[in-house]
Amino acid sequence: MSLIWLRVAVLLYGVAALAVLPAALYNRPQWRRLAMPSALGGVFFHFVALVEMLVATHRALPVDTHETLSVLGLLLVVGFLVLAAKYRTASFGIFLLPVAVLLTLVPAFRPGQELIVYPFIRTGWLLLHVVLLLAAYAALFLSLVASLLYLIQERRLKQKRGAPVRMWLPPLETTDQIAQKALVFGLPCMTAGLLIGSVAALQTVGGAFFADPKVLLSLAMWVAYVAMIFIRRHSGLRGRRAVYLSSFVFLVVLAVWAANQLSLVHRFQTP
Repeated sequence: MSLIWLRVAVLLYGVAALAVLPAALYNRPQWRRLAMPSALGGVFFHFVALVEMLVATHRALPVDTHETLSVLGLLLVVGFLVLAAKYRTASFGIFLLPVAVLLTLVPAFRPGQELIVYPFIRTGWLLLHVVLLLAAYAALFLSLVASLLYLIQERRLKQKRGAPVRMWLPPLETTDQIAQKALVFGLPCMTAGLLIGSVAALQTVGGAFFADPKVLLSLAMWVAYVAMIFIRRHSGLRGRRAVYLSSFVFLVVLAVWAANQLSLVHRFQTP
């Protein structure tokens, strides 16, 4: 039954992703009135699907790659709705909603069967570990999108200097503020998620935990994340350089994700 709700969520996300294009690019209020309820409905059915799946299988958290990607997609749509409500802009949906559709599409129609084999799988701490890290990844991606939009808006203003510019993006100051706030939100999420995962893994795996390639890359990711926030705050980094910096850290995140295949702690097994 959970797959049915997840497929409904994918459908609603798809409708929202299509409707947000004219809503944002051409300022069509009627399309915005379709995009927002569709995205909100998708979040509702997506959450119901996840809860039902976890309860039905007596698991405390998403354990395989498909389920984890699904939760990341949910967090991206929630981020879009928060920005739309607070800043009255649908521009971020042009990027966030299609990505959420892609992340949720595979779990909805080709669910995984991988299981994690460690005893702390049933604890709420590991659930918190997964959700916090996914929230940090979503915040980093949102910051990257905001930096890209800042660059687009800046170029539009320079190219049409002295002429009226039709704005479909938030003001530069607002876009930069969103990028910085996303990073600041993601840092404690990443820090707490890594600490919780480290304690749980040390209790289960022992000293081998520190030889795990994903653990080492995760520490490098945290250092890069902190460095990016420090550089942005103290140098006022914006535009092209901010995009480059965010892209570099995002690539580190992708490397951490790919390291699951070599990980001794995060390896999934098919029963």
